[in-house]
Amino acid sequence: MLCYWGEAVKPDGFGLVKADSVKFTDTGIAYLSPKSRIRDVSPGKSVVGFIRGDGNASVMRLSTTEHAKSGKLKLLDQKKNKNKIRLIICGDADAVLLEYGGRVLSLEKSNFCRSIKELSNKTVIQVACGDHHFMALTNDGQLFTWGQNSHGQLGLGKHEPSSQAPQHLKTLCGIPLAQIGAGGDHSFALSLSGTVFGWGRNSAGQLGLGHTKDMYVPTCVNNLSQKKTISISCGEEHTATLSKGGTVFTFGSGRYGQLGHNSLKDELHPRVVTGLWGLNVSQITCGRNHTLALVESSKTIYSFGCGEQGQLGNGQRTNQCVPLPVQLPSEANNICTVESITAGGNRSFILCSPLNSDRNFEPNRRRGIVTLGDKMIHRWVSECESNSWKTIRKDIKTVFSSPACINGSFIMKSCDGHFQTSTHVSGLDLESVRTAFERLAEKERVLLEVEKVVETELLPSLSFTADGVEALRLFLILPELLRVLKEQRHETKLTALLASAILKLDPSVLMVLENFWSELPETFLKTSVKLFQTSATEMLSKVTYDYRQKKVMDRPLCESVQVLQMLYKASCRNQSKITAGDFIIYEINDLVDMLHAVQKGIDNLRMGWFWTGDPTLMLAEEQQHLHTLKLLCSSPCIFTLDAKYSYLQYRECGGPFRMELRRTALLEDCFQQLKAASEQALKGWLQVVYCENLEKSDVNKRDFFHKAFKMLLDPESKMFMYNDTLIWFPAELNIPEERYFLLGLLCGLAFYNKSVVPMPFPLALFKKLLDIKPSLDDLAELSPVIAQSLQYLLDYSDDDVENMCMTYTIAWNNKDVELDPCEPGKAVTSSNKNAFVDAYVDYVLNKLVDRVFNEFKTGFYKVCNRNMVNFFQPEELRRVMLGSEEYDWDILKKNAAYEFGFHSDHPTIVLFWEVFEELSSEDKKAFLLFLTGFDRVPVLGMGQVKMKVRPLFNSTQDHLPQALTCHTILDLPVYQTKEILKTKLIEAIHHRRGFWAN
Repeated sequence: MLCYWGEAVKPDGFGLVKADSVKFTDTGIAYLSPKSRIRDVSPGKSVVGFIRGDGNASVMRLSTTEHAKSGKLKLLDQKKNKNKIRLIICGDADAVLLEYGGRVLSLEKSNFCRSIKELSNKTVIQVACGDHHFMALTNDGQLFTWGQNSHGQLGLGKHEPSSQAPQHLKTLCGIPLAQIGAGGDHSFALSLSGTVFGWGRNSAGQLGLGHTKDMYVPTCVNNLSQKKTISISCGEEHTATLSKGGTVFTFGSGRYGQLGHNSLKDELHPRVVTGLWGLNVSQITCGRNHTLALVESSKTIYSFGCGEQGQLGNGQRTNQCVPLPVQLPSEANNICTVESITAGGNRSFILCSPLNSDRNFEPNRRRGIVTLGDKMIHRWVSECESNSWKTIRKDIKTVFSSPACINGSFIMKSCDGHFQTSTHVSGLDLESVRTAFERLAEKERVLLEVEKVVETELLPSLSFTADGVEALRLFLILPELLRVLKEQRHETKLTALLASAILKLDPSVLMVLENFWSELPETFLKTSVKLFQTSATEMLSKVTYDYRQKKVMDRPLCESVQVLQMLYKASCRNQSKITAGDFIIYEINDLVDMLHAVQKGIDNLRMGWFWTGDPTLMLAEEQQHLHTLKLLCSSPCIFTLDAKYSYLQYRECGGPFRMELRRTALLEDCFQQLKAASEQALKGWLQVVYCENLEKSDVNKRDFFHKAFKMLLDPESKMFMYNDTLIWFPAELNIPEERYFLLGLLCGLAFYNKSVVPMPFPLALFKKLLDIKPSLDDLAELSPVIAQSLQYLLDYSDDDVENMCMTYTIAWNNKDVELDPCEPGKAVTSSNKNAFVDAYVDYVLNKLVDRVFNEFKTGFYKVCNRNMVNFFQPEELRRVMLGSEEYDWDILKKNAAYEFGFHSDHPTIVLFWEVFEELSSEDKKAFLLFLTGFDRVPVLGMGQVKMKVRPLFNSTQDHLPQALTCHTILDLPVYQTKEILKTKLIEAIHHRRGFWAN
């Protein structure tokens, strides 16, 4: 049965039946039962189309003048079209038809159907029409638009002209679309996860974006996010959406009451139609200026909006701004069930089928894009060796060449999880991803075909900037596929292509992808990390041992490690068991070693020493290795601490920075020359010269730094606050602020010259240098008692926090301090105790010392390049600058070398090590200072200290041992007894430190 109402048509019944066979209700609703079942109907402004049960289509041209006679219903010529028509959609005066095979036809004014050749090689599953523009969605998720573009309704961008040929709308590439829709001059697309995109004319807010500006590209309707939208319908200037659960939202023009809000106002944002609340609406449809809603459970249709042509079905010709039921014919209620409702122009239609009939109805005329399901995988795996292989290959190409198809294959359907998709929730069922690809791997033939399609078609197509977070799911899915592929073959090309695609994303989109990574379960995050790490490692090895690989490896290597750095940032937020060591590429050490070897060879050639090798090739190899290191530096996470520290020596610098100092005025002269030096000069290699009694002598810079920092650490300098083991900046200044600027310069100078800063700074200082917020753990280093109290508050039962009677007012240095100045005396509660602790830590470690620390930081970065410093993590930076106290004296002994007659079994050497082992811990540290110029272990451990021991010629038993700290050489007299050796060694280390004499 077909029921219709609205603008009159002559003759009655649209020519589907004889006029006298049409029946009318008291409210003017016409209903008829044609012999041939009507499967679909589509009313436009001046044309209406029908699809019969046999798949043939008929159209009627309608008169646009009142009381004029319409044309005859005409059966479309199907002689040349063997396929039957599945769908017809009418616009203003045009229509498009969709065959069951997926071919699209355009209805000419002469009622001749013309195939749209630009879509002839596509399988179209949905079509839509506005007044003068058209849309088509293919089974592989591609959206095409054509027609007028006066208001951007084609979505191709501003100033793009109208087009009679379908144009691919690339901005939605990768998003699995569930429905497309078009109104007067606006368009909509709906994703499988309920994300709504609108574009085109927005004069009345019909795009739901909160404004009335036209949009020329698809734009996400954020107010409908996570509303579980499952259907959209567009009128001339208004839009209606239906959510799972039956909630209806409307927006746009409300001039005729078509929004159903008991108002004639326009709505710029989607608003719930409260008159339909709780009724569980199952279908919605919009006419030109009216709206229908079907509640299938009660067989009730509600109408609202313009009723001037009777299109509301209530027997009235007035407008109606609230939903009211339409009184359907008794036959429709008693012996039929409503299949579909359709509104268009100023008319309304319902299609009914007999109860218990075989309803082969597709809800809202929609077919979905192809997705990879269990049945499809089973068929591929079980039939790949049969005659079905050609068809399987075609299916593989359809799915794996389409970002949208892959994306839509693995959405989280359990508990409607995919509807929760947001910038932090991917809506992806990763377990199903892993299971699906492991099943594909059961057949090598299938996997090889998938790999070919992914490499040649999918990955090269990923240079899109889709508007919507759903498109990013693909970058979570593909690592699982590449993991399976790499288990079969050791190739890096696919991973490199994926890295390139990721880095082409807009920065704002990349931030969302990092959010997704940070929320991944550990096992899946590790898959991505391992994928890019392995790929980068293979490429780096090729470059290291064959520098001619530079041309082909530079870019993919750089891109792979950049993605690794992004994954590292995400993992730091993930707080999973993934460690920094999971990102390290140890082969970088091989690159550094190779560079050192090449440079040593070049130095030997320059000095005239014998060395095999072509100088030209060696210079080219050196430049290539330096270039590779520079590329890799964008990703500090892949470097070992050894490699990071080694890279310091390759920093760009000018000539030497020479300081001439007096021993008696060391700091005064040092600070005066630091103040006067240019930034460029400070970045040079440091040379320290003593000027005394008109004589100048070079001094080892390690000794200079040790002496200078020792003087600054003296409590009489009044520069620091002290606890048992650490120092910190004072809250109240007793010396000029400039002093801290100069301290920063000196620390920066030590860092750049790979010298230890023997100052016990806490980790908080290095975090602040790297713009990382200090935590409660950092406060615990400086003030364990306060930190323990704050931790007690955090651990305290939430129910009892209020009983502690605490406020944001704290006592500090005998003063009351308001941690929240905007609300003095604010109480600490269970809901804000974390914020209170954060404010406390911020006050102590930041606000109290802000001026002093900023002076220090400014000085430090006047010397040091920020990128070079940011190369290190806070813990690494502290270790590089301060060294460590992990003393391993056995390694010192093991690495010792002997010259000029000394050897490990020499009596003097045997006595020396016996004496050394008997020294106290403090004396051993004093010996290290005597030998090297610093008393802490270098950043890379005691293995860095390569002591050389040689006899002190022409010495007597009264001579003391001597040390050349710049070369770590110990000149040791040949003592006769152990007692003499011990006495002289202790005297030397306590009274003579390298070039320093107390």
